[in-house]
Amino acid sequence: MSNTEAKQAMEELTMILLYLSRFQDRDLPDFKGKPIYHAWKGYDFEVLNQLDDKDYIDQGRRPSRRKSVYITEEGIEEANKLMEKYGIKDW
Repeated sequence: MSNTEAKQAMEELTMILLYLSRFQDRDLPDFKGKPIYHAWKGYDFEVLNQLDDKDYIDQGRRPSRRKSVYITEEGIEEANKLMEKYGIKDW
């Protein structure tokens, strides 16, 4: 595995942690029948904003009073790629 810049690693590892700490809100699927995942947003706000800008998560309107973020389908795909990169297995 090659070296990763600290800023990039922080973003990648935050995405992985968001994904691994995910939870379902009310066990309701989205309109496609897929589960809707959320994660608590206790991470660096700049990094969360970068992940939001890339459409990996949705924080709602800024500034948001929500304490959780929605993990998008793109975010789930990216988290799975990053977990493979770092050799992390899902639950």
